[in-house]
Amino acid sequence: MTRFIVLTVVLIIALRMLSGRWPWDYFIRGQSDRHREILHARRLLGVSENAKHTEIIAAHKRLLIKVHPDRGGTSQQVHEANAARDILLNNIKP
Repeated sequence: MTRFIVLTVVLIIALRMLSGRWPWDYFIRGQSDRHREILHARRLLGVSENAKHTEIIAAHKRLLIKVHPDRGGTSQQVHEANAARDILLNNIKP
């Protein structure tokens, strides 16, 4: 049983390294790239599907405090946080 688990983990990591995607990403069908971007942005900022403008801005500020380069983060993380904020703000339903 242990060999099976170890082999499975090794295969999963190898697939990720070779293709750049996790194996379960291949089973997600019917979701557009835009939908995946929105889901990633929500996860990154930690907001719900029904988040309002103020909630998104507050979550963005909290994330920036954590990932700011002056506090040990990187500029790439700041760019990702800004992109997530912009994606979610552009998709707010009136």
